[in-house]
Amino acid sequence: MKKNTAAQSIQELQFFGEFGGVNPSISDSSTYTFLSAQSMADTFEGKTEGCYLYSRHSSPSGLYLSEALAKMEATESAHVFASGMGAITSVILQLCKSGDHVVSSRTVYGGTYAFMKNFAPKLTIETSFVDIVNLKAVENAIQKNTKVLYCETVSNPLMEVANIQALAKIAQKHKLTLVVDNTFTPLALRPKELGADVIIHSLTKFINGSSDTLGGAVCASEEFINKLKDVNDGAAMLLGQTLDSLRAASVLKNLRTLPIRMKQHSTNALYLAKAFQSLGFRVIYPGLNSAKSHEIMKNQMDESIGFGGLFCVDLGSLENANLFMEMLQHKNLGYLAVSLGFYKTLFSAPGSSTSSEIPENEQKEMGLSKGLVRFSIGLDYNIHHTFEEMKSCLEALKIKPSSMSI
Repeated sequence: MKKNTAAQSIQELQFFGEFGGVNPSISDSSTYTFLSAQSMADTFEGKTEGCYLYSRHSSPSGLYLSEALAKMEATESAHVFASGMGAITSVILQLCKSGDHVVSSRTVYGGTYAFMKNFAPKLTIETSFVDIVNLKAVENAIQKNTKVLYCETVSNPLMEVANIQALAKIAQKHKLTLVVDNTFTPLALRPKELGADVIIHSLTKFINGSSDTLGGAVCASEEFINKLKDVNDGAAMLLGQTLDSLRAASVLKNLRTLPIRMKQHSTNALYLAKAFQSLGFRVIYPGLNSAKSHEIMKNQMDESIGFGGLFCVDLGSLENANLFMEMLQHKNLGYLAVSLGFYKTLFSAPGSSTSSEIPENEQKEMGLSKGLVRFSIGLDYNIHHTFEEMKSCLEALKIKPSSMSI
């Protein structure tokens, strides 16, 4: 029998409210009562099911959302957090102790990079940053004290696609935990089925899709999630990075439309990537046949969802990038904003924004040019019209491929 796709798993979710509502009821409580003192003691020890103690530990809304995300990623369990960084930092701190080592992709979200490069060393947790597509370099970076191999399915912002199956083999060989941030490609890839151990999401982005909520999630085995939630030494519990019940309920509602939204984001991104490439610009998008990562992405993805809603265009200089983005916003073609996954197109120059934590020399080494613009393409109904308007902005600003300093 064929396994459900991630999109099918979402469609089959069925949660009812306690009074028969088509949406689950929201528990607006920070603490919960018990019928007996013994029940309270048993809940503290994790010996009861269906009992709630304190909303930092768990809440009905958080558990509904966690269950839905676990089904989406085909994992045994999941836990939700107040932000994506809350999920990332909790996972690293749960898996590593003082003196341990992490091997990470060199092109990751700026906040992830800053945590691993600048904060974790205060706890004597060191990280080696490597070219994640160079499997030999990945394996060469592993040390005796390495505990975690970390990557993003599609890296931020350079769109490098991790060969998760190959990385999983390396992780298994060296007894490492493979942690994959799947924020850019929900539904399109299921890292667990490719061999990943822990999957992270920033719910803030595509999963929620309305740029009104911060949230994060960790999807993994029941054993690992229970460790994260342990009242004595669980990072999720003790760091207090709890997702509010009202926000959890809101994300769960938006999750139901994710398959439709991701398909439209992907369709629009592929159209614009091809269109900008046809003008002669350097375009980074795994959906392009010319992309180095195209075949790796195809071999891992659910093609019915598409290659994702993000791509990059190199305009040659930061001045060109800034002028172009400002004109796009003036023409109401999108917003200058650092996030992604919104119904409207969002764009930023990552070298001076979301990846600014990465030193300039390292940006240059990894190929992150100052003129690179990252687009999170919206749900535009007429994407052909959108491109014609974008092209007119390029013409008005006299930005041409020949002006690029690639």
